[in-house]
Amino acid sequence: MFEFFDYSFFRYAIIGVVLIAISAAMIGTYIITRRMVAISGGVTHACFGGLGLGYFLGINPVIMAGVFAVFSSIGVEWLSTCFRLREDSVIAVVWAIGMAIGVVFVFMTPGYVPELNSFLFGNILTITPGDIWAFAVFTLILALFFIFNYDKIVICAFDRDFASVIHLPVKFINYTMTVLTAVCIVLTIRLVGIMLLMSMLSLPMMTAEVFMKRFRPMMLASVGVSLVCSVAGLFVGTLVDVPCSAIIVIMMAAVFIVAKIGYSLWSVRRRQSVTVKKA
Repeated sequence: MFEFFDYSFFRYAIIGVVLIAISAAMIGTYIITRRMVAISGGVTHACFGGLGLGYFLGINPVIMAGVFAVFSSIGVEWLSTCFRLREDSVIAVVWAIGMAIGVVFVFMTPGYVPELNSFLFGNILTITPGDIWAFAVFTLILALFFIFNYDKIVICAFDRDFASVIHLPVKFINYTMTVLTAVCIVLTIRLVGIMLLMSMLSLPMMTAEVFMKRFRPMMLASVGVSLVCSVAGLFVGTLVDVPCSAIIVIMMAAVFIVAKIGYSLWSVRRRQSVTVKKA
């Protein structure tokens, strides 16, 4: 198994998957806390519109996907805040419009679009040194923003109304985190694909949330779960020659199910033990 490290593409994949696992866990903890996990699906599918338009115009599809992701995420935040619309309703509209635009422009693009499958389903082993540098810079920016604004992020995530009452920069925090979420989604599209990205942004945090309720421990635990599952999924997927992104998500789902069942059984035994002692 260790002979995989002799290949540069596998080493790049390991570095890339570690960086994205960390970033996705940090972003995921925020959106899970804000009960906005659906935004990852909405923005991810809105990116498809940018991909289709990029192919049609002959522009780098990743750049166009990034433009669509940022504007759609800002649009969700703006519409839900300024017009008091339900966030899940706005996300559904953005989701549908992005997919519709993407389908139209992909259909209008002459010839076959071979790279489209890599964006839809992901191909970790195609990560380049340029992608790694982009992931590294983004992860550094995200980490610095969390370090310098941690308390504000936590308060805004848990209770925006209270944050407004105590005069925190709620709009700045929410818009910045929304844009960072969009950028994370764009950078991660080639890692796991549009179809599987939502799981990577939610399953590790859901697993951590089973055992922890405080923001910092939950974020650190989700980083650990994401790292272990991502690296293990990369090895297993490469070893058995199946899409690594699918194996990563299956592993994350399996860990969540085991954690949920294990914690439930432990809770039942604990309540029974307490009842017996009282009796």
